[in-house]
Amino acid sequence: MISPAWLASIHHDGSEKYVSVLHPRLGETIRIRLRVAHDAPIQRVILRTFPDGEQAFRLMRQISAESPAQWWEGDLPVTEPIIHYRFLIDSTDGLWHYSAAGPSTFVPLDATDFRILADHQPPEWLGKAVFYQIFPDRFANGDPGNDPRPEEYEYRGQRPKTYPWEAPPDDGQFFPLVFYGGDLPGIASRLDYLADLGVNSIYLNPIFHAYSNHKYDVADYERVDPHFGGNEALAALRTALSARGMRYLLDIVPNHCGYWHPWFQAALADPAAPESEFFTFNRHPDDYATWLGVWVLPKLNYRSHELRRRIYQGPDSVFRRWLRPPYSADGWRVDVANMLGRQGATQIGLEISRGIRQAVKETRPDAYLMGENFFDASGQLQGDQWDGVMNYGGFTHPLWYWLNGYTQGAHGFGETVSAPPWPTEATAGMWRSRLAVLPWAIALQQYNILDSHDTPRIRSLVGGRDALHRLAVAILLTFPGVPGLYYGDEVGMTDMPGLGARGCMIWDEDRQDRSLYEFHKRLIHFRRESTALQRGGFQLLLVEPDTVAYQRESGDERVIVVAHRSENPRPAGPLPVAHGGVADGSRFLDLLTGVEFIVDAGALPLPPMPQGAMILHEANAH
Repeated sequence: MISPAWLASIHHDGSEKYVSVLHPRLGETIRIRLRVAHDAPIQRVILRTFPDGEQAFRLMRQISAESPAQWWEGDLPVTEPIIHYRFLIDSTDGLWHYSAAGPSTFVPLDATDFRILADHQPPEWLGKAVFYQIFPDRFANGDPGNDPRPEEYEYRGQRPKTYPWEAPPDDGQFFPLVFYGGDLPGIASRLDYLADLGVNSIYLNPIFHAYSNHKYDVADYERVDPHFGGNEALAALRTALSARGMRYLLDIVPNHCGYWHPWFQAALADPAAPESEFFTFNRHPDDYATWLGVWVLPKLNYRSHELRRRIYQGPDSVFRRWLRPPYSADGWRVDVANMLGRQGATQIGLEISRGIRQAVKETRPDAYLMGENFFDASGQLQGDQWDGVMNYGGFTHPLWYWLNGYTQGAHGFGETVSAPPWPTEATAGMWRSRLAVLPWAIALQQYNILDSHDTPRIRSLVGGRDALHRLAVAILLTFPGVPGLYYGDEVGMTDMPGLGARGCMIWDEDRQDRSLYEFHKRLIHFRRESTALQRGGFQLLLVEPDTVAYQRESGDERVIVVAHRSENPRPAGPLPVAHGGVADGSRFLDLLTGVEFIVDAGALPLPPMPQGAMILHEANAH
C-alpha cells in the first residue's frame, strides 16, 4: 500500500505547541493539539486514552485549517500518574493510527503512546544547563603539594607516580596508578575559563577516596580523596561555583566498591561481621561476586537492608549527605545504573533505583539524578527512577554510527562487530524510536554527549575531520535533552597514546584550536538563549542518504538543523518544510554564515551544502 503524502505532515509531541501544560497536576484537564497539512482529507480525529486499563475515545475538534496546517484540539483529563494516549485519524483515504512511533495502518503497541506525567517536578534549572565533564586528575593541578607520591601506598604490588603535566607515562607504570596531580583547587582556578566558554554546570568523575586515578574503586564514601584536596576543597569549589551561578554533579559508584573499602575488609576478616551481608561470597573469603569479574571491585548486595540504609535510606546516608551544605551538590551521576541491584536470581534494580530517587528528592527536590546506561534505558525513564541517563543509546551511538560506522563489542567476547556507516534512515529511526518510548518531560532531561571518559574522543572518532566534528557539536547543542561536553573537546583534543580519552587538558592557547573553541562558545550561547532548543518539540523534516534535517519549535521560535556528512556537497535544492507547519514567506537566518533564506512553495531553497551543518533560526515563529 502506498501511503498518502500528507501523512508526513502529521505531528504531535509533548512540547508547548501541542500540550497546554507540560507538568500538569493530577485531576487537571489539559488541551492536546495535533497538526497536519491544511489540505489533508481528514474527516475526524479521535483521541484514544486508556483510563484504568480500559480504552476510551474522545472526539477532537478542528480549530484551524489555514495554509500550511490544520489544527485539531481536544481535552485530556489527567486522572492517573501516567496518562498515555494516541490518535485515530479518519480520512477519505483510510483510517490511520498515530502514536509517538509515527502513523500506521495497524494498531500500535501502548508502549509507543504519547505519555504525560502528573505531579512531576523536574529540576527546572536543567532547561538552560550546558554541562562540562571533568576527569579531575587530568584537568588542572591547583596544589602540587597534594600530588600522589610513591611512598604513600602500594596497590597490587605497584606504587603511584605523579608525572609532569602531559608527560607520557613510563611503559611499565600500572595504568590506574598514572597520576598528573589534577585536583579540585585546579578546577576552581579554571572556572573563569568555563564561564567564558558558556558552560554553567560541571559533572565530576569520582572524587571520593580511592587508590586509582579514576576512583571507581571507592575506598571511602564519606571522604573526598586527599589527593584532590579533601572535603574542604569540595566545599570551597561549591562556594566558587555558587559565586558564578554554576552547578555541579558528583559521580557515585553504588553497584560495587573497592577491594580496600573498610566494609569489604571487615567482611573478609570475619564472615559474621555485619558488613559481610553487603557482599556475595560463594566461598569465603576468596570467591565473591564482582563487577564483570574484576577482583578489586566487589559487587554490593542490596538484599542487605543495612547496606540500603548506609547508601541511601538513612538520614546520614551517602546519597543524602553530599547534597547538603557545605557541599550542596546539585545531583548525582550513578555509575552502571543499568546493573544496580541485579545479580543472577536477584533482580531488585527497580526497588533500589526507586529508593534512591526517593532519598535524593526528599533531600533536595531540584537535584538532577542521572544514570549511566549504554543500552535501552527506557524502563528506568518513566518518571519513577532516573531523571535521565547518559544517552548513549538514544543519541550518541546513532550519531557515531552515521558518521563513522557501526562498532559494538561485549564484555568477554573478544571481538567487535562492525559495519559501514549507517544509512541516514537508520540513525533517524533510532532517534525516533528512543524518543517514542519516553514521556516528553523525561526526554528533555536526557544527558546527551558526543563522548566521555569511557569512549574515544569525538575528534578521534571522526578522524580529525573538523567539519564532521562541528557537525556533531551542532547536533549535540540542538537535540532534545541536556547537552554535555567532555573536557578538552572544545579545543580539539584527541585520544592520547597510552591515555586514550583521559589525556591532560591542554592549557597552552597556542596549541588549542581557538576557532573550534569560539564555535562551541557561539553555539552554547545560542542554546542558553533559545526556548526552542531548551524545551521545543522535535520533528524530522528530511532524511536523505547523506543528509538529515529536523526542527525544534517552541511557542515563539523555530530552529531547523540540517546536517550533511559527505565530503561531496549536497546539490542545491529545496528543503521541504511545509509538512513542518512552516508558512511561505517565513524567514530563516543561518546562525553559522549569516545568510538569510525565505520559504517559497513550501520549501527552503538551499544552495550547495558542504560537509557540516546549518542552523536556521526563525525568531517570533507562530
